[in-house]
Amino acid sequence: MKLFETGSCHDLPRVTAGLAERISKAERTSSTHRVLFDSMAAMHNLELGGELVDRGQIGRELTIAAWNLERCLYPEQSADLLRKSTPDIVLVSEMDNGMARTHQRNTTRALADNLGMRYAFGLEFFEMDLGSDIERNLAADDFNEKGWHGNAVLARAEPIACALIRLDDHGQWFCLDDGPDADQINQQPRVGGRNAVAMILPTQAGNICVVSTHLESNAGISARQSQMERLMAALDGFAPGLPVIIGGDLNTGNNIEGLDWQKESLFAAAERHDYDWSNNADGYTTRKSLLTPDPKGKMKLDWFCSRGFEALGAEIIPALDHSNKVLSDHDLIVGRFSQL
Repeated sequence: MKLFETGSCHDLPRVTAGLAERISKAERTSSTHRVLFDSMAAMHNLELGGELVDRGQIGRELTIAAWNLERCLYPEQSADLLRKSTPDIVLVSEMDNGMARTHQRNTTRALADNLGMRYAFGLEFFEMDLGSDIERNLAADDFNEKGWHGNAVLARAEPIACALIRLDDHGQWFCLDDGPDADQINQQPRVGGRNAVAMILPTQAGNICVVSTHLESNAGISARQSQMERLMAALDGFAPGLPVIIGGDLNTGNNIEGLDWQKESLFAAAERHDYDWSNNADGYTTRKSLLTPDPKGKMKLDWFCSRGFEALGAEIIPALDHSNKVLSDHDLIVGRFSQL
């Protein structure tokens, strides 16, 4: 598995009917998954799109938002909430494209169009089914047009370069499992794995690298540290010497007694590579939602870490639209940074 890939296209190539049938009949093992994973072109390319409305340059001081949008059921309302913070960059995860539960929409493209931003979308999973019972009830169709689910970076500047960083390929959500999320995995199989999307952008103070990532929930402390270390190594290769901001759902506290995020070793691992965690607001970042009516408990999952930036402050913004409708099971985090 390469540390990062830079291939891109306007629309990710769909899984053929023949490959879909092959996947459905395949043995649910890591070795089989790697063969299927390698044969799927969409797993190795980024989708680039969006039209810029404001072509002004990003300044030395910038605002960045990170949000796990839980499929992005409501792109327009989510864009309205994001717009209030006037972000230069938006890092999103759990975005659908061609899924019945989100009415087959390319939710990243819809969000970017509403914000007037460019985007790079990287596929985490090819979803082999329609999702949970709640998601099935939301679906207008009984099929997925594409079955894509992943992460993205949106920006109000033209990207200089983009990279897809794979954090695993062993089929955590494909192989038959008896772990903590076994029922969900065994009933809703997926091809793919966790990833990060990195984008190099121009600013008035020079080029920077921004990263949207989503670490594994169905794992423990050592696995998430390993994913974080792989991400940092890839960034050293893709954007050597550049200031970096990483943001997203790191799933901190999952499968730890008491959901205690402070026991995670990924924080110290990043600090050893000169990353800083100071620009994060106190408080939990999860809530009940339409798709998650019974969460595990209050958790602090969403974070920024940076290298080469001064922290100017951060806040947690409730994931509610103007009518108090819940937009996601994660609240929005917003950070303000100044390039050193």
